[in-house]
Amino acid sequence: MNEIIPVEIYTVLYYNFLLVFVLILILQSATVELTDYVNIRIKNNIGIGLLLLIILYMGSRPISGKYFADMSTYAFNFEKYAGGDPVDLTAKKDLLFEYFSKYCSGIMTVEFYFMMCATLYVVPLYLFSKKVFEDYWFYAFLMLVISLSFWGYGVNGIRNGLATSLFLLGLSRKNIVFTILIIGSTYFIHKSMFILLIAYAITFVHRDYANYLRLWLLAIPLSLLLGGYFETLFLNLGVFANDKVADYLSGGGEEFNEQFSSLGFRWDFLLYSATGVFAGWYFLYVKKVEDKLYTQIYNIYVLVNAFWVLVIRASFSNRFAYLSWFLLGAVIIYPLLKKQIFEKQHLIIGRIIFIYFAFTYVLNVLLVKSK
Repeated sequence: MNEIIPVEIYTVLYYNFLLVFVLILILQSATVELTDYVNIRIKNNIGIGLLLLIILYMGSRPISGKYFADMSTYAFNFEKYAGGDPVDLTAKKDLLFEYFSKYCSGIMTVEFYFMMCATLYVVPLYLFSKKVFEDYWFYAFLMLVISLSFWGYGVNGIRNGLATSLFLLGLSRKNIVFTILIIGSTYFIHKSMFILLIAYAITFVHRDYANYLRLWLLAIPLSLLLGGYFETLFLNLGVFANDKVADYLSGGGEEFNEQFSSLGFRWDFLLYSATGVFAGWYFLYVKKVEDKLYTQIYNIYVLVNAFWVLVIRASFSNRFAYLSWFLLGAVIIYPLLKKQIFEKQHLIIGRIIFIYFAFTYVLNVLLVKSK
């Protein structure tokens, strides 16, 4: 596939395919009920096809540092392992991912290695959606794969993407031991998951969503008034020393120098984040949705996003934003797939999916072309 499709249009083609897919979905959502048996059966078949297509398309992309940034670094490290280099236990690396790469280098080509990474990135999203939403899993899965950062963290920030997908998978498990094992393992895939692990522990103990909402609202004026104080504060605390988190705060690391390096208070990204904050408030407070897992996912999203708001001026704060944004699709769609809230719910779901994807398309296609 990577020899047929020119690398320079690889990403744009993916988004345009999704655009056509989403438009067809909207038209169909206006003509049939969400609970219709035929609709459920068709969406299940389409969902499986979409799952396989994304894995194959993402996994077979050309190896390119120009168009897929960190991908060339992953390929270089893979080839070093294939040449006999051991995993360096003295370096502060993401050891679980490094051992995975080392193992793969001994039994497969670098091309198949990236196919494996794509599989491990996408399949947990399917398993999460299937476990939590059962017959309506397709809609949740679609929301996750049309998210703003989904493609980027499958072809560029690969370790981070793998870690967050496994985190979602862990949240969906009912066995708490299994959940903790999966979620805990994500730290050894990408150390920035430290922030999510802390958030998970806090929300496991304190469940009042109203307090997390107050904290998020407070973070905005604090960030506006105190500027870069919080980046300096977190670095000086030493908690993130020699870690990926410190790189993101300080702007260090060559692998990040060309991606999302815009500085300043990002009102556009704040508004994007606010859609999830508002959606959760609306469903929990106005519609009185009672769901333990949804409340926890919402609390994690709001808490981690509040941390991002505090450090929003950091050179690579998008990396912190992603630690909450990967949950955004689930935060917005979850209650609509678990409870009858609106009269024409299928049509409303279709419109939400379109609006949600429109933001992704504008930022990743239209604005990129205009530069």
